[in-house]
Amino acid sequence: MHKAMLAKKLRKYFVMGSQNCSLDPVETLKLAVEAGITAFQFREKGVGSLTGEKKLELGKKLREICLEHNVLFIINDDVDLVKPLEADGIHVGQEDVSVNDLRKLMPEKIIGLSVSNRFELEQSPIHLVDYVGAGPIFSTTTKSDAKAPVGIEWIKAIRNEYPSIPLVGIGGINTTNAGQVMSAGADGVAVISAITKAENIEKAVKNL
Repeated sequence: MHKAMLAKKLRKYFVMGSQNCSLDPVETLKLAVEAGITAFQFREKGVGSLTGEKKLELGKKLREICLEHNVLFIINDDVDLVKPLEADGIHVGQEDVSVNDLRKLMPEKIIGLSVSNRFELEQSPIHLVDYVGAGPIFSTTTKSDAKAPVGIEWIKAIRNEYPSIPLVGIGGINTTNAGQVMSAGADGVAVISAITKAENIEKAVKNL
């Protein structure tokens, strides 16, 4: 996918697993898709998450919704799910499977990489990834292992160094601060609880 098109597709990027939802995850995704999310990351991870066959089953249902509505479907970190779910791509962190290995394994898939600081940026093979997830921009309670927040200056720094790479802000982003992240140079915002915990999902997605 061309960079400019991918950048557009990453504008409203919803990240979720069943462990994040108070509603049924399938219903949650349906509502989010109808409200206008442009990309979805299946992140079934952490306390209370599904494993094995149940994880795959849920993934298939969520994949189907994304296919119907032409929403990008990305897998978080789990290489083994990419093929059975026919995912558009995979998103990894610094401690996950190496981007070099992934690119050899999946030459045609979209690869996203989380980058939290200058050291990680310099050590990462940015030329091999399709987009960068920058953050956590603000403090977040959704991920127990989240790093210290880096602020919107981090978006500006990456954008300055890599003017054309699709760039998504992640971590602690909600309807009140998403605008700051976009103004700093991000192409999109990735959120979990801003949608899963919203009283009105449609309104939340529109305000991101």
